Amino acid sequence: MSWGSELWDQFDNLEKHTQWGIEYLEKYTKFVKERSEIEFNYAKQIRNLSKKYQPKKNSREEEESKYSFCRAFLATLNELNDYAGQHEVIAENLMSQIITELARYTQELKTERKSHFHDGRKAQQHIESSWKQLESCKRKFERECKEAERANQHFERMDADINVTKADVEKARQQAQMRQQMATDSKNDYSSYLQKFNQEQNEHYFTIIPNIFQKLQDMEEKRIEKLGVCMKTFAEVNRQVLPIVGKCLDGMTKAAGSIEPKTDSKQVVESYKSGFEPPGDVEFEDYGQAMKRTASETSLSNSKEGKEKSASKSKGKLWPFIKNKNKPPPAPPASSLPSPSAVPNDPQSPKQHKEPLSNRLNDFMASKPKMHCLRSLRRGVKDFSHLPPEQRRKKLQGKLDDLNKDIQKEMDQRDALTKMKDVYIKNPQMGDPASVDPRLTEIGQNIEKLQLEAQKFEVTRRTRHALTAYSLCMCWPLSSPDGSYTEEQNSETQVKATVNPASTTPDFDDEFDDEDSLPTIGTCKALYPFEGHNEGTIAMAEGEVLYVIEEDKGDGWTRVRRNQDEEGYVPTSYVEVFLETNAKGAMTYI
Repeated sequence: MSWGSELWDQFDNLEKHTQWGIEYLEKYTKFVKERSEIEFNYAKQIRNLSKKYQPKKNSREEEESKYSFCRAFLATLNELNDYAGQHEVIAENLMSQIITELARYTQELKTERKSHFHDGRKAQQHIESSWKQLESCKRKFERECKEAERANQHFERMDADINVTKADVEKARQQAQMRQQMATDSKNDYSSYLQKFNQEQNEHYFTIIPNIFQKLQDMEEKRIEKLGVCMKTFAEVNRQVLPIVGKCLDGMTKAAGSIEPKTDSKQVVESYKSGFEPPGDVEFEDYGQAMKRTASETSLSNSKEGKEKSASKSKGKLWPFIKNKNKPPPAPPASSLPSPSAVPNDPQSPKQHKEPLSNRLNDFMASKPKMHCLRSLRRGVKDFSHLPPEQRRKKLQGKLDDLNKDIQKEMDQRDALTKMKDVYIKNPQMGDPASVDPRLTEIGQNIEKLQLEAQKFEVTRRTRHALTAYSLCMCWPLSSPDGSYTEEQNSETQVKATVNPASTTPDFDDEFDDEDSLPTIGTCKALYPFEGHNEGTIAMAEGEVLYVIEEDKGDGWTRVRRNQDEEGYVPTSYVEVFLETNAKGAMTYI
């Protein structure tokens, strides 16, 4: 149905209706805008929630990453962050595809509506003006007719009156004729304008107004259609993110399914295992033997026994479940470990009382000047001495791995810059070779610093392991009687003890001197010069050929020998190794 034919007389109502339609469009635009703001705020809150529970950048983060449930929760937080991103996508699409588009369309709609109603008012004013002019012609014709009728009646009265002169009668007749002529002219004007008005009125109500109303109808239908399209887009914007939202939820489900309780339980063992053996049985101390002592026993022996008993009592207090998280459990009692003669590569020795650890460490430090004491190592290297042996070994090895990775990165950069410099030398137009030198110098210094630090960690690792292994073999705990970890004290203060020259127990050096007889497993050629300032390392010149006695075990160092008495470690990346086919490498400490 057409507005022009059905609503030709409802101009004012159509004006109100179209205005209401535009206001409704603005109302829907405001609704979508508020929905977009809700999505933005929701996404922001979800992101803040995900960020709030992200692991902090500290040592605890490394511990949490070991467990599957922590990794699963982290994956859930990451998926939740992506989930928030999809709500941001909804808000952005609502803004770009609906709000911005509707704002532009509303302005166009207002302009179009204003134009149509302007044309309608103009046509309405014209027809009203024509109607007024027609009414004026009609009233003039009516007035002229009345005047002609009165003039004709006056003429008839004058003509019938015998007392009126002929001149007066003629004058009345002429007046009546004139009025009659004027009435005839008014009639013709009225008839002509009436015909014109009817034509204009017909055009107004059947052509002009219907066309204007049809445009208004088309405009209104387009507005409604646009509103429907926007509502559909509103739903599609939400529907488009559902697959990705589903993937986020699938990722959360997958993360939850990746939790492995058994693996996490094993990780607890790996994280907190100290490497010590559980305490053995406590030996029976027969105090009744003191009653049977003879008078020949000297006070010196009695005092010595008293000291030994007090020491044994203090050792008996060392248990694994001490109330200090940073103190490792004690070493196993003497009864639970093999005697020194049972240790591999240890020369035979007669059965005798164990020599104090201070004497053995004193001999060890005196006979092996290349092995640093623990305090000197701690000056430049964090040796993780507060950790038990197993955890300390992992920390030192991890630090070595990180340093070796950094060294490799710096070497890769150096190689790349060296190639670039060669290209510049061959093709000067591509660049200045001297411009690369500062960076090469900086990288060389970085490599030297990293290698120096790696050497310190390597010496620390090997020294720590050697002292820990020796302490376990000699059945002497690296813990104080109150459960505190005093490895540093054992390695320094006890070294000050006097050496027992009468002892026939093999020296600690004997266990490590056997390493000098390690077999040769190949050769290596020095690719770069190495100064070897640190203890445990050996200097070499570029192109020098050395014997390999222990290959790289993943720490970035190779053990080599120049002659029978001169050996040490060199960086693996500095040499080209040629191993023998059937050679067996030497055993490492770790």
